[in-house]
Amino acid sequence: MLIAVVLFFLLLPHMAWQKKNNCQITDHHFIFHKYLQPGDLLVGGLVSHTFFVSSPKLFDEPPPPTYSESYLVITQNYQHILALVFAIKEINEDPHILPNITLGFHIYDSHSNTRWAFRSAMQLISPKKHFLPNYHCDSKDNLLAVLEGLDIESSHHIPHIFSIYKIPQVSYGSAPVRMDQTQSPYFYQMVPNEAHQYRAILQLLLIFRWTWIGFYTATGINPEWIFQVMVPEFATHGICFDFIETIYNVGMDIDFGGIKKWAFTIWNRIMTSTANVFLLFGDLRTLVVFDWLLSIEQDSEITNSIKGKVWILIVQLELKNYGNEEELKVAKQVYHGALSLAVHSSELPGFQEFIQDRKPSNAKEDYFIRDFWSYGFGCTFPNWVLNHTNSGFCSGLERLENVPEKYFEKNITGHSYSIYNAVFAVAHALHVMYSSQFKHKRMVEKERCTFLLEKPWELFRFLKQVSFNNTIGDKVSFDQHGIFLTAFDVMNWVLFPNHSFTRVKVGMINSQHQGHQKVIMNEKPIVWHYWFNQVQPLSVCNDKCQPGYRKQKKEGELFCCYDCIPCPEGKISEWEDMPDCVECKDELYPNKYQNICIPKIVTFLSYKEPMGMGLAIAALFLALITAILLKTFVLYHNTPIVKANNRDLTFTLLISLLLCFVSTLLFIGQPQKVICVLQQSVFGIVFSVAVSSVLAKTITVVLAFMATQPGTKRTRWMGKGLASSIVISCSLLQVGICTVWLSTSPPFPDANMHSGMGEITLQCNEASPIMFYSVIGYMGFLAIASFIVAFFARNLPDTFNEAKFITFSMLVFCSVWLSFVPTYLSTKGKYMVAVEIFSILASNMIVQQWLKFSESNILNNRPSTCILTPRQHKWILCALIMGKN
Repeated sequence: MLIAVVLFFLLLPHMAWQKKNNCQITDHHFIFHKYLQPGDLLVGGLVSHTFFVSSPKLFDEPPPPTYSESYLVITQNYQHILALVFAIKEINEDPHILPNITLGFHIYDSHSNTRWAFRSAMQLISPKKHFLPNYHCDSKDNLLAVLEGLDIESSHHIPHIFSIYKIPQVSYGSAPVRMDQTQSPYFYQMVPNEAHQYRAILQLLLIFRWTWIGFYTATGINPEWIFQVMVPEFATHGICFDFIETIYNVGMDIDFGGIKKWAFTIWNRIMTSTANVFLLFGDLRTLVVFDWLLSIEQDSEITNSIKGKVWILIVQLELKNYGNEEELKVAKQVYHGALSLAVHSSELPGFQEFIQDRKPSNAKEDYFIRDFWSYGFGCTFPNWVLNHTNSGFCSGLERLENVPEKYFEKNITGHSYSIYNAVFAVAHALHVMYSSQFKHKRMVEKERCTFLLEKPWELFRFLKQVSFNNTIGDKVSFDQHGIFLTAFDVMNWVLFPNHSFTRVKVGMINSQHQGHQKVIMNEKPIVWHYWFNQVQPLSVCNDKCQPGYRKQKKEGELFCCYDCIPCPEGKISEWEDMPDCVECKDELYPNKYQNICIPKIVTFLSYKEPMGMGLAIAALFLALITAILLKTFVLYHNTPIVKANNRDLTFTLLISLLLCFVSTLLFIGQPQKVICVLQQSVFGIVFSVAVSSVLAKTITVVLAFMATQPGTKRTRWMGKGLASSIVISCSLLQVGICTVWLSTSPPFPDANMHSGMGEITLQCNEASPIMFYSVIGYMGFLAIASFIVAFFARNLPDTFNEAKFITFSMLVFCSVWLSFVPTYLSTKGKYMVAVEIFSILASNMIVQQWLKFSESNILNNRPSTCILTPRQHKWILCALIMGKN
């Protein structure tokens, strides 16, 4: 029994080998585009070098040979392959990184197609020459990481395959945003995703003040993220979308039914849109499909006048040369002047020499180079799947530097730079991984490789923590989400007459910090579409509201569409498109066009202006008349008629009137602290003395006639004491009011900022309106009292009765001051002061005219009345001892 068992195990390898040789494996989808280089450890690569144009698969017949159908070669993407190969070469030649360990690579073409991407991904985890996933029998060619630049649809699914095997996947393409945050921990990105790119695009839109844009997106980009994150973020910065439409990918499953109608709809939308700026999110396949749709309509009349638009492309979209250039010329004209984001890149030392030495003869394992060579040089290799009719054979000795720029860019692109950094990131992580394990232990290199093969899943942890400076000094590291946050270069795409594109760097946007992005733009070299005649395009829903106007939203439309209405009086808008007008500072006021605030003019009632000068002249003139009248009374102060008219009371009245006229001068001129204190107080007290004198004279007249009646006892009331007591008591009450006012809230100089448009009025602030109107009200009370007493005395004998004069003057006096209150309240600035001065002058003039016509007529016009007979003298002394006229 023991012998049988031993024989079984001895014969087992031979039996397995025979079994292996007899097993026939048929692969209907053999991968032809590949580049394999063996090594102790492998870095896998999935690139998009070709693009299939296939008819739908109906599964009613056996599949045709893999390359029986035509395909397009994206020659510019060959630089991606060279960047990976160049990085592996540098690492293997560097004794400080993974010494005595050789890195190899397996690169397969995904053909920008989900089905082929799955096929290539499964091939990476299969043996080198067979499609047998999970089968592994060799100590070499062990896959530790995968670099890929997949299309959007594939990037949703392929990472799950590699995560099962715990193989880190580093993407140099732009992976779509996931709302559920279920990103595989083994997935790393060398290019910031759409979430970072749209913030960079937002900064670009704000720089050029484009607020009305169209948006085309691919099917794989999450619409939930677009409408819940991107659109609201743009809206907060005043940007809205004219439309948001999806470009459906058509690749190997293309259905041409209805394509022409769809193409016309897209073309019509672009040409008729009021937006001049369009965003295009997607991948290479999105761009190819979009170009086809635009080119379908090139023979129609609508293409005769192509309206220029500014296209803004994300990192994954680069304008490539592929297919028939004549058929795609319309699409290329559309993109002229486009702007795009690109990963910030720098020239790598030695890379130019590396690509110049590249030839088919020294890259026999490179199955990509022949397609590239055929397209680039317009020749054909014998027995090759891609044949150009009417073209000669390639010698293989052509120099890469002679390839036209439209087929191959000599300067390193952002994607190639990302691939280079990704390979070095994997190498540094591997180096740190085994260095940390064997730091204090000496082991042979074979044992180190064995350890790496036994625990490949450990690599993702070290890859997440990797941080180094590449060969030109740029720092490479990943954030907590596995994203390499790098700056974006802003590229301007220029179309040449031969329908080839070149791109010019015109700026840079640093997105390393989410809330803070540094933008550097050089707008001068930007080439815009011919339609704009090299003038920076505008993209707004309507013309901007000019300064002096504000925005008003249109009902039923997006907030970017609005009307412009003038600012209301007293407000301005200094900038374009202000949502609201604002008030100027107190010391400023709007100009005529309401677009700027200018300093207000400081003004006050001065002697230099006509109104102030006129009031001052009027006051002095009336004061002069009062002085002349006073002089007249002084000249005749010893005559019986003056004595009988209560000489002291008349003098008091005239002097108070004179002071009232003069006191109005305190109201004219720039207000000072002392003047403000004296203004209302001096006027109130002096004017109260004048009105009190009128009241005393009126009461004296009434009592004088009442005392002449037989049997009356009112004679004892007569005398100078009564009149004096009335004047003093009434005046002292006003003095008390003014004293309380000055002791509690005295008036002070003030600047009235709102007295008038464009003026700052310097005036005295009463401080206490209650006390001010108390002073005015008390004078009104005295005047009304005088009017009432004089009204009852109007029927006394006319010869010496002046009650009618007093009644009329007090009626006018009260009318002036009653109209003063509403007029004073309705005026502003210096006109308030003018109203008060006018009221003072008018009311004083009425009293003055009464004295002039009553007293002066007696003294000047009838001087004989001053010489009385003894009988008249006796009667006058008896009846008018206290002041009859």
